[in-house]
Amino acid sequence: MLDGITFLNKEFFWLLLALPLAIVWYVFKHKQQNAQLKISSLKGFKITNSWLPKLKHLLFALRLLALGVLIVALARPRTSETNTKTKTTRGIDIVMAIDVSASMLAKDLKPNRLEALKNVASKFIKGRPNDRIGLVEYAGESYTKTPITSDKSIVLNSLEDIKYNTIIEGGTAIGMGLATAVNRLKDSKAKSKVIILLTDGVNNSGVLNPKIASELAVEFNIKVYTIGLGTNGMALSPVSALSNGRFQYDRVQVEIDEDLLKDIAKVTGGQYFRATNNQKLEQIYTEINKLEKTEIDEIKFTTYQEHFRPFVWIAGLLLLIEFLIRITLFRSFV
Repeated sequence: MLDGITFLNKEFFWLLLALPLAIVWYVFKHKQQNAQLKISSLKGFKITNSWLPKLKHLLFALRLLALGVLIVALARPRTSETNTKTKTTRGIDIVMAIDVSASMLAKDLKPNRLEALKNVASKFIKGRPNDRIGLVEYAGESYTKTPITSDKSIVLNSLEDIKYNTIIEGGTAIGMGLATAVNRLKDSKAKSKVIILLTDGVNNSGVLNPKIASELAVEFNIKVYTIGLGTNGMALSPVSALSNGRFQYDRVQVEIDEDLLKDIAKVTGGQYFRATNNQKLEQIYTEINKLEKTEIDEIKFTTYQEHFRPFVWIAGLLLLIEFLIRITLFRSFV
């Protein structure tokens, strides 16, 4: 940003104290140089009211002003512009494994669990400009929605595109979702690798045991944060599909295998969270954001622009004017 004018050699401003002394000296000298004649009457004298003698003090004023401007120039006025460059010294690769089973359409979070998650996750992604992020979808099976990338626009567009569909086999295969996320990170060269695994149910499908998938995460030094999504008690959830493609809703007991999610988080060095409403879900992502900090070096450099030259030119111009006036208009008086 552009700072105000600063002075490199402020000590030169002490010289300004000489200006009042110079004025006192000039007044004293002026009185000594002007003789006084006392007469009883001015009758018989022709008095001319010439303005030149009265303006000869202008010479001293110009010299004094030039001296003041030179003192300001000696103080080195300048402006500065500070720029900042940031360099990521420790990036983090993150894969978000998102449950997209039909139960994610439950309305205990508003407007439903999946849309609430997408809203919070998008804020999380936007808040990680220096990290690479990927997306994994899973229900009864899993697949990579977006490989890890630093292009946040791709990730955000893919996140927005996540919807419940009948193409993926039904069910909740936590082990498969976790294993797919591990597969996306196992070859990463990042110093820190993180999986955020979110589910609203229990592991009831898939060919891979979640505990085996968590052991794979440990082998590749991947930390897993697990989130159980859903209110305590009953939730308005889809129970059957209607002929028009919509769902019929009814109140269903929320079942989340918290013991499994806690175990996955503990084994891999992560943490388990429970999101029972929109606010709690947002707080959880904020907490993860604080826990996984990217190390950034900030380099600041300042450029200075000197401004003493205009003051030197002004002082020189004042002295030139004083010289020209002295050798022309005031030549017979000085």
